[in-house]
Amino acid sequence: MKTKYIIYTLLALLVAFLIYNKFFSKHAKQTSAATAGKGKRKNGPVSVNIMIVKDTAVNNQIDITGTIDANERVSLISQTAGNITGIYFTEGSRVQKGQLLVKVYNQDLQASLQQYQAQMVLARDVNNRNKILYQKEAVSKEEYETSQSSLSALQAQADVVRAQIARTEIRAPFSGIIGLRNVSPGGYLSPSTPIATLVNIDPAKLTFSVPERYLPIIGKGSKVTFTVESSRDKFNATVYAIEPALDATSRTITVRAKAPNPKNILTAGAFAKINLTLDQIPKTIMVPTECVIPDLKSSKIYLYKNGIAVAQNVKTDLRTDTKIQIVDGLKAGDSVVISGLIQIRPKSPLKILKVVK
Repeated sequence: MKTKYIIYTLLALLVAFLIYNKFFSKHAKQTSAATAGKGKRKNGPVSVNIMIVKDTAVNNQIDITGTIDANERVSLISQTAGNITGIYFTEGSRVQKGQLLVKVYNQDLQASLQQYQAQMVLARDVNNRNKILYQKEAVSKEEYETSQSSLSALQAQADVVRAQIARTEIRAPFSGIIGLRNVSPGGYLSPSTPIATLVNIDPAKLTFSVPERYLPIIGKGSKVTFTVESSRDKFNATVYAIEPALDATSRTITVRAKAPNPKNILTAGAFAKINLTLDQIPKTIMVPTECVIPDLKSSKIYLYKNGIAVAQNVKTDLRTDTKIQIVDGLKAGDSVVISGLIQIRPKSPLKILKVVK
């Protein structure tokens, strides 16, 4: 029994020691004081930066994507079949409109043309002689018309041969850069054989789609700024054509613009990041995006008034990379809190660290 009482006594002393150490020792008092100090700091003013609201002009812009196209692009083919007798271009070089690029064998056609030309000389002499005789009533009208018809037939036949000869010469339909050739001298060329691709990319065409809501404010002459992955430069383009109907699936309309490309930096098929300026809003309020707090039904911001935070519901519209437009709820001269928002509650005391202009 004595042992039992001794154990109870020791346990009671141990509990008493722990209670003392927890609540009444020097360390416990220091911890309590530190905790009280932290609580006081929490109840103190929150240090914030504020911005004085002012009216500003802003460009209404949207960021979309598009594709670079050539101004003109064609796959060169022959209109006639035959052996290639000459190739007169260098791959990747610039050619001029009308320049001879490839020639197909046409000696037989040249011979036929010479034959018709010789016959035309004789037919023309006969016709001229019959004309003089007809005027003198030395030959009948029928004889004169027969000689005239023979001359015309020979001229028509010669024109046909000339057209056939022209088809044996493949010429550039427009000025541009010619690509890699797929034929060789002496090879057989048929109308189904692609010779090379000819591209004119100055100016370059920029094709993109715009949402339906922007139709009233985009038109011919609208300015476009864009970039491509292959260059750090910014390029400018001007809208010159708009598709007359919306795409039924995406509810967008296709727009095409032209961009000067004298240095051939832009390449057909390239991906373009487009910044389209729709219009300019001359007077509105823009605030940093991070100071707008989204809510279930609306958005709100905190104003600095008489040293405390005041919640204010606002309506927003346009967004940029760093700012958002406030269309209702703010006026010029208001002080908007732009930092320390996590710690702020309505009527929290505030301390201004910096005023941002």
